[in-house]
Amino acid sequence: MKHPIELLEHYWNFSEFRPQQEEIIEAVLANEDCIALLPTGGGKSICFQIPALIKEGICIVVSPLIALMQDQVTNLKEKGIKAMALTSGFTYNDIDRMLDNCVYGNYKFLYLSPERLQQDIVQERIKQMNVNLIAVDEAHCVSQWGHDFRPAYRDIKVLRTLHPNVNVIGLTASATAKVVKDISTQLDCIAPKIFKTSFQRPNLAYLTLECEDKNFKTVQILKKYSGSSIIYVRNRKATIEISEYLNNIGITSGYYHGGLNAKEKDTQFERWSANQNQVMVATNAFGMGIDKANVQTVIHHNLPESLESYYQEAGRAGRNNDSAYAVILRSTSDELDSKNQFVKSLPDPSFLINVYKRLCNYFQISYGEGVNTVHNFNFKLFCSAYNLPSILTYNGLKILDRTSIISMEERFKNTAFLQIIIGNDALFNYIEKHPTQALIIKVILRSYEGVFDHLTEIFTQTIAVKTNLSEEEVIKHLNALSNAGIVEFESSKTDAQITFIEPREDEKTIHRISKIVIQQQNLKKTQLQAVFEYVKNDGICKSQKLLSYFEETNSEPCGICSSCLERSKKSVISKTDLNTILTLLKSGDLSSRKLEELSEFNSDKLTSTLSNLLEKGLIEITERNTYKIKMS
Repeated sequence: MKHPIELLEHYWNFSEFRPQQEEIIEAVLANEDCIALLPTGGGKSICFQIPALIKEGICIVVSPLIALMQDQVTNLKEKGIKAMALTSGFTYNDIDRMLDNCVYGNYKFLYLSPERLQQDIVQERIKQMNVNLIAVDEAHCVSQWGHDFRPAYRDIKVLRTLHPNVNVIGLTASATAKVVKDISTQLDCIAPKIFKTSFQRPNLAYLTLECEDKNFKTVQILKKYSGSSIIYVRNRKATIEISEYLNNIGITSGYYHGGLNAKEKDTQFERWSANQNQVMVATNAFGMGIDKANVQTVIHHNLPESLESYYQEAGRAGRNNDSAYAVILRSTSDELDSKNQFVKSLPDPSFLINVYKRLCNYFQISYGEGVNTVHNFNFKLFCSAYNLPSILTYNGLKILDRTSIISMEERFKNTAFLQIIIGNDALFNYIEKHPTQALIIKVILRSYEGVFDHLTEIFTQTIAVKTNLSEEEVIKHLNALSNAGIVEFESSKTDAQITFIEPREDEKTIHRISKIVIQQQNLKKTQLQAVFEYVKNDGICKSQKLLSYFEETNSEPCGICSSCLERSKKSVISKTDLNTILTLLKSGDLSSRKLEELSEFNSDKLTSTLSNLLEKGLIEITERNTYKIKMS
């Protein structure tokens, strides 16, 4: 049996493991159930990929993110490792063949979504596979207390039934103790080994800067710190506008959002990775697979929706351990804007019912039908057709996706319909003289029934994979066949693909998820309030606030964040001031806002007093960013 370090050197060209990786790998190889909390960029995938390569058999990887699955499969294939992902867009025959390859074809990794795992054919074939490990990526999704709960994750434990002797590893970048306990329960872990690295980043200065002109302040920061940077913004339009603004003043910049096609994303990413562009302006779609060590600054133009997501996004700076800066630019309107975006734009169950019914009608799905049907989707046309508000509707579709009513894959792609309009003899006479088009036609004939009888929806990306051509080449040849009078071919662009996971049942469908929807919306309000507490420049160390949120309570002030720098300017606090706050806290946990109100201290005086009490170890910050007396 090869040693893990041999595989690390052979496939990843690294000579040593990152912190805790080797211990996790050894525990997995010892058939222990494991839960690994590793920060963004901590190398989570290696923790299951190396032991899976060492063990005989195939590793089942469950992930909620199609793009992440495809990215990891591509990386494994480039290393010469056999891997596949059961994403959307495949026919039943495709899935049948692919699963057979996993049973008999010496594959090492099978990536799939939790929804795909519920299909009978998938479970039956997995039962036949020699499974060596079950890996659950983004494991916080299994917990209703996690920041991205997906109910379908609760059904992953079916793998433990199919292969009761196979161990499981759950991986996440951020989770509280409550979430970790829930992960262990929901994945049926037996005495799991918990691996958790500290969330502390001593080289990363967390800064909240008050400003009204965020573009001006951004330019100041980028000129002061001229290294590689990421700017996170709220929407696609802002990525383009800010990128153009920076380029016009001589700061090289690109942009990235979920609406770009794969080629555009690759181009933008490569230019930034190669340091041809100093800055990447992006939505939170820019996150997967980023492993650029020399990012010097991460700037947030808007408040994040949770401290979990902020920690991951900010943590993309300073992975080379050089000094780095995570900056939130804050203006007076930000809290109201965030409430409007993250709370008031959350649809209630009645709105969800309306959107769901409209969606079914849009695709002409009858009551009790539609399960496993796949549809290309233009979001703007859908909203326009039913006069639906775009933000509420988008959030409604995301809820339907997370709760496994539908699967929505956001990406610009080609939708196509084709009918062969000549007879068999004439068709085969034509394709004998056109070998490339012959290959395309043969794939279509094998994959789609009814193409001689009526316009049939085809998936040009799937055809491209099967013919080893690019999607653009496939479309070019299909247009040539249309011009030659061989086929009728219609093609257009869409911005998403929707798969219906459950049969249409209207109110019954939404009623089943209404409690989850309400619980998650309440959680989102709590998380947003924690963000509001965090961004306040109240003199309390930003690093300590983040660490406390993730239940690390014994940290020291970092000395380099905006609050620590501000606190260093404050005067000495009297014993009377300290006792005033301690007396107030005897009644229970209080926020800084409530303490300011009850103590009648001004903001600066309260900040200095709280900082002094924290340094003396007399009080501590709770996970909700409130304050309480520290028990001895």
